[in-house]
Amino acid sequence: MLWVQLDPRAHPDHLGFIPSFLSEHDLRRAREQFDANYTHGGGWDTFKGFKLLPNGSIVYPGDPPLPPLFKSQLRDETITVYAHAWVMITQADGTWEIARLD
Repeated sequence: MLWVQLDPRAHPDHLGFIPSFLSEHDLRRAREQFDANYTHGGGWDTFKGFKLLPNGSIVYPGDPPLPPLFKSQLRDETITVYAHAWVMITQADGTWEIARLD
């Protein structure tokens, strides 16, 4: 998978082990792969309350917005990585979910 840097302040360390949890050769959806392969952290656990801003940033009430740092594509899903190991999976229909994979 190709990871595209979206923010000039982003560093590969922001990705950590996140890319290793996904494989294009695995036919499962991103959520299922994260859930199965991120076992040390407890799998994929959707976190509610974020809002997605038009510029792609996410914001949680009371916190400053987080701009997207890296993005990749897994078939028809877009995986976006933000600071603090927040990861968003966006479906082709525009629906999305976020979890922390730290």
